[in-house]
Amino acid sequence: MLNEKIAKIFLETAELLEIKGVPFKPRAYRKAAVSLADLKDDLEKIYKEKGISGIKNIPGIGKSMSEKIEEYIKKRKIKYVEDLKKETAIRQIVTHFFETKGLSLKELKNNAKKKRIVYSRFTRPAKELLDLAGSVENAKAAIDKVAAWANSRNLDYAIETVFKKWLELERLKPKEVVKQAFYMGNPMVWSETKKKWFVITPEGSWLEFCDNEDQIEWRIKK
Repeated sequence: MLNEKIAKIFLETAELLEIKGVPFKPRAYRKAAVSLADLKDDLEKIYKEKGISGIKNIPGIGKSMSEKIEEYIKKRKIKYVEDLKKETAIRQIVTHFFETKGLSLKELKNNAKKKRIVYSRFTRPAKELLDLAGSVENAKAAIDKVAAWANSRNLDYAIETVFKKWLELERLKPKEVVKQAFYMGNPMVWSETKKKWFVITPEGSWLEFCDNEDQIEWRIKK
């Protein structure tokens, strides 16, 4: 139903407003999104029968949001949201870059206030990446590929790393994670012929594993 589509758009709007630094409004859009997701009747049916007044009667939907819903029903897009996407494009890329490093938007803003992160230092490479990628979505996808490749190798990366690896993006693959079994600190091997696990002692002997398999410890092999 249209309800789910508009709810998703309102959640995205809330995120964009947070990135922009607008107070209060993100919460209102999230509340409206929940209300639409829980709504039993279809928005288009409500609008067809009662017009915009029917939309306004939905809990959590005020005049401004009802007008945006009407605009989407008529045009299948909302100018306010499209403009917000363009306005926050650079900040979306910077925010996504830090998210791949495990830093939330709230943490990013707090660190910026404390001067631990000079936010402006990242805007120029983010703009260059946007120009190179052609869209925010493509820029985010490129960052994701570099992040997966770098993290699997315990390498640090910057937005500039995406430029350096641009021509290799399709070939960049995360390092395969290989795990090795251990029991009480001793390495184990699987015998395909006997279909059994064996524990290798410090002296090099192979002892048949007789404990429960949930006692096996799996470590990433580097």
